[in-house]
Amino acid sequence: MIWGVVMSSGLLALLDDVAAIAKIAAASLDDAAAQAVKAGSKAASKAAGIVIDDAAVTPRYVVGFAADRELPIIAKIAWGSLKNKMIILLPGALVLSYFVPWIITPILMLGGAYLCLEGYEKVMDLVRPHGAGHGHGDDGEADFDKSPEELENEKVASAVRTDFILSAEIMAITLSTVATAPIWLQGGVLAVVGLGMTLLVYGAVALIVKADDAGVAMARSTVAAVAAFGRGLVLAMPIFLKVLSYIGMVAMLWVGGGILVHGLHELGYPAAEKAIHHLAESVATGLPGLAGFVTWLISAGIAACIGLIVGGIVAPIAHYGLVPAFKAVQTKLRPKS
Repeated sequence: MIWGVVMSSGLLALLDDVAAIAKIAAASLDDAAAQAVKAGSKAASKAAGIVIDDAAVTPRYVVGFAADRELPIIAKIAWGSLKNKMIILLPGALVLSYFVPWIITPILMLGGAYLCLEGYEKVMDLVRPHGAGHGHGDDGEADFDKSPEELENEKVASAVRTDFILSAEIMAITLSTVATAPIWLQGGVLAVVGLGMTLLVYGAVALIVKADDAGVAMARSTVAAVAAFGRGLVLAMPIFLKVLSYIGMVAMLWVGGGILVHGLHELGYPAAEKAIHHLAESVATGLPGLAGFVTWLISAGIAACIGLIVGGIVAPIAHYGLVPAFKAVQTKLRPKS
């Protein structure tokens, strides 16, 4: 549990470091531009739940492959993620921001609903652990007739598709915080945050994936303390990944619900956000020494509950409407052999 808390805290700290790079680059800009860059750090913090969940999920894409292929696979996924952000999402975000800025909030809310769906399905997987998995691009059973190279390429493609959705949410969150900045500054902040998030997530994934190997190597040491630490590392990693997954699940519900509530505020319906804030502050007044933390905890808890409810509403719409429709379109567009 301590490892999970340390890792999540480290990720949050690194997110702020990513934003700091943008701040340094903008040191000579005027106050308005500097404030826009600072908004990038707020976006990074909001995206923490997505980053943690991505770091917890991605290692499964290298399961079943030889140890010497793990890092190359992660590198391929990271490169695909970077192309998603820089070639597709960044230009697309700037075009939308310039021509139809009003659409950013609805897109962000759609992404929030997706996060709620993902969080809801993770909760349902806990309640029904033997049910069919839905989140994060489950591909079903492996095709044993395919070569290792084909299987590797399929895994990479699946991971990159999943990353596209998560990356889109990160970029939308970032764009929403710098929507009033000049277009060139928006592009700069998006590029810095996109690059930083990619390095952060897949750097963390590489460390997680190779932690077992490092533990095994240390366990063979003739130094008793080093060997004991290595054995502990090997035993701790499955627990750490599970804890990280739980943190990601809760964070996705909290972030998704919070995005929806704030989106309603931006669209002219502030009642829900004001009610949540008022309730949190009312409870926090009884604990003056912990007022800030209690206010955040209650607000985040309510947002997570809202996220779970929204996820439950979206789930049947997605699985019985959107997914079959998408598959039907894919079938019609697929070239006939």
